Amino acid sequence: MSITKKDVAKVANLARIKMDDAKLEALLPQLTNIIGFVEQLSEVDTDNVEPLASVVDLNARLREDEVTDGGYPKEILANAPEELEGYFVVPKVVE
Repeated sequence: MSITKKDVAKVANLARIKMDDAKLEALLPQLTNIIGFVEQLSEVDTDNVEPLASVVDLNARLREDEVTDGGYPKEILANAPEELEGYFVVPKVVE
């Protein structure tokens, strides 16, 4: 794929980067090299490759899903500055 100076200017405009003509000319070969590398990657045969979540084979240790805290709301609410009907009272923040 060939990139033109107009394409570089459009990308710079989309990125909200102000560039003069000299900088656009300097970026043209760099972006062409990047696009060329991406095109090389598309040539790689990945038909028999499984998708990966990570390149490292990790086995996450899972724990039992059990309740380990709670059952004493009166003691927890004793620390609250204000409590009403078993709930914390907080100031209204939305009008």
